[in-house]
Amino acid sequence: MTTTYPAYLCPVDGTGSPVDSYAWCCPVCRGPWDLAVDTSPVALCSLPQRVNSLWRYEEALPLSAPVTSLGEGRTPLVALTPSVSAKLDFLMPTLSFKDRGAVMLAELARRLGPERVIADSSGNAGTAVAAYCARAGLPCTVYVPEATSPKKTEQIRAHGARLVRVPGDREATALAARAAADEPGTFYASHVHNPYFLHGTKTYVYELWEDLGGRLPEAIVVPVGNGTLLLGAALAVAELYGHGLIAERPALIAVQAEAVSPLATAFHAGADDLPSASATAGNAATATVTAGPGNTTATTLAEGIAIPRPPRARQILHAVRKSGGTFLTVTEDQLRAAQLDLAARGLFVESTGVACWAAVGGWTDRSVVVPLCGAGAKTGLAPTA
Repeated sequence: MTTTYPAYLCPVDGTGSPVDSYAWCCPVCRGPWDLAVDTSPVALCSLPQRVNSLWRYEEALPLSAPVTSLGEGRTPLVALTPSVSAKLDFLMPTLSFKDRGAVMLAELARRLGPERVIADSSGNAGTAVAAYCARAGLPCTVYVPEATSPKKTEQIRAHGARLVRVPGDREATALAARAAADEPGTFYASHVHNPYFLHGTKTYVYELWEDLGGRLPEAIVVPVGNGTLLLGAALAVAELYGHGLIAERPALIAVQAEAVSPLATAFHAGADDLPSASATAGNAATATVTAGPGNTTATTLAEGIAIPRPPRARQILHAVRKSGGTFLTVTEDQLRAAQLDLAARGLFVESTGVACWAAVGGWTDRSVVVPLCGAGAKTGLAPTA
């Protein structure tokens, strides 16, 4: 029996590709895929009788009846202040929100039966893909930057994945993985290029909708590097609104580290996209967009969102603007303070995962939810300046 899947579709030029082709990007523009899929409305009243994982929203998902599930999803929502609540996504099986998308990629790969699965990551996505590939019985190789936290690389190895350390930064790591992805029989479990990942992360918002009794907060605040949580949130909001399940769309508030803030810089400059690589390489005045104001080689404690050239930059900027949201940036001192503040409240979160609390913890004018995306055990406390 032949199984059909929703087709990949390029959002730039409309090129399509069957999912079982293993094509990891558009062959014309080399950009990421979207997914040509229609969803059905989820009946809120039906949810209490369903499986207690993200798979309860089956009408909204491009896959169903998974073999690889580890019970991911349905993380707690707790109040931090009268107006700010936190969703504890660090309580996932591999201790980060990336499980939401990784289970989709591993389940798809299991059904397609590739010779090998590869992924690239600054740590958390690679850990999640390694874990779910182990669950699915798939051979997995994960490419990481050489400076990746030893606690994260140990976790990747523990799940049986082959680890490849790449000299250089996150961009160099992505290039190495993409070269390997072109080998025949390879499934590239890219949390950036493969849209199945986004359809996993969108369950974050479906859970908020359920937990809040069929509504959403006035603003959803998310950390943004490659933008997988933000774009998943935008998908969910569009689906819920399109099916008449919410009356208003919340603003999407994107948070970046000030030291590596290409999208925030572009957004506040009114740009629709990042400058081309050739433009930034040849013009010192525009090169600051690849890192932060005045610093083109900056690093940050928020390593998980330190992405100088996210491939979905245009989509991210459009989604934030369409929602009526904005970009905020946080300093390294704010990240350190936010991690300690959350720990004092009983929540030990890694330094990337505290970025949103650092940005909006003092807000009182509207209801917002922030994700606590990764466990502090993955990185430890941020070092003092």
